[in-house]
Amino acid sequence: MSEQTVLVINCGSSSLKFSLIDPDSGEEFVSGVAERLMTEQAFIKISHQGKKQQTALSEPFDHQIAVNFIVGVLEQVGLADKVSAVGHRVVHGGESYSQPTMITDEVKASIAELGKLAPLHNPVNLVGVEAAEQAFEDTPQVAVFDTAFHQTMPEKAFIYGLPYHLYKQHGIRRYGFHGTSHFFVANQAAKALQQPINETSVITAHLGNGCSISAIENGKSVDTSMGLTPLEGVVMGTRSGDIDPGIVFHLIEQLNYTPDKVNSLLNKESGLLGISQMSNDCRTIEEAIVNDNDQHADLTMDIFCYRIAKSIASFMAALSHFDALIFTGGIGENSNLVRSRVVRSLALLGLTIDPQRNSDVRFGKQGLISTDDSVKCLVIPTNEELVIAMQSAQVIAEQAQE
Repeated sequence: MSEQTVLVINCGSSSLKFSLIDPDSGEEFVSGVAERLMTEQAFIKISHQGKKQQTALSEPFDHQIAVNFIVGVLEQVGLADKVSAVGHRVVHGGESYSQPTMITDEVKASIAELGKLAPLHNPVNLVGVEAAEQAFEDTPQVAVFDTAFHQTMPEKAFIYGLPYHLYKQHGIRRYGFHGTSHFFVANQAAKALQQPINETSVITAHLGNGCSISAIENGKSVDTSMGLTPLEGVVMGTRSGDIDPGIVFHLIEQLNYTPDKVNSLLNKESGLLGISQMSNDCRTIEEAIVNDNDQHADLTMDIFCYRIAKSIASFMAALSHFDALIFTGGIGENSNLVRSRVVRSLALLGLTIDPQRNSDVRFGKQGLISTDDSVKCLVIPTNEELVIAMQSAQVIAEQAQE
């Protein structure tokens, strides 16, 4: 174990994920997730040295109590004194943050202010920061922003077709998300292709319950599918992705939906769940196709894969050359069905799947899934926690040199 280990915290509205990671070796010493916080069903799962343990929390735990519980776990396994920094995933950094940043009172105020752009995420991210500050009083805290990687996008990619003053005065523009994931897999792709990252241009498809596509030109993000919020883009688990904005007015004016109901519909009731009327879990839909020959499930999967393929094809306009297509995220890493259907629609881009390779590269494996005469198509498992740990350690090291 190196002298510097980073506790990575990813705080959600009712959950808190954590990992203690060596940023040099990538070794993960202990990890876990507290879920259903602030309810009587709260529980925490811990993984340490290959052993997993789930503990019911006897009282409604908030994020502060969850952090204190994690400190107790670290003390129990003799690792509490090894935490040299805490790295926090913060969803929205706006235009203020293009790099990981040491957390100060000023930065916390900015995170709170940016909550107006990410009201479901930034406030709870800040709760996690303040809980960790109390638990680790003298330990540096670093914010790593989901939006930071996409701050290299040119104006033509991030400006909406709206009155320009809405951007200048209110920051309404495309920001993009999943930045740590796109950054990680692009760099891993460059290594796999044996070429410098600053000469590598790829399209990365992060496919999970949330999905986003990014065009990365010579190692820098030049376009991405998510926008001002994570709602824009391709069809996702419960999010609609792109729709005609007029649908919102139709729902409100003709069907008497309230704005809150529309918000819930588009974010929580749509996507795979809404179309299939079955589940937001891709595995459940695939099982219905394979085991029951369910035609509606098959249609759901076709819609999902077509929208992803269409987004990938559109991003060719952002690149000067194209080295590879990268799949990552829970669906991207594990669903050979999704990958084959997406790539089947991209034959004009010179992409062809090798069925055996596609079947073999699953469940945490990295590898080539295209034929030898195809533009390369790779599966690369993402590791956002490692990115946060590495970038947090880098911030600490740079500050120590000042």
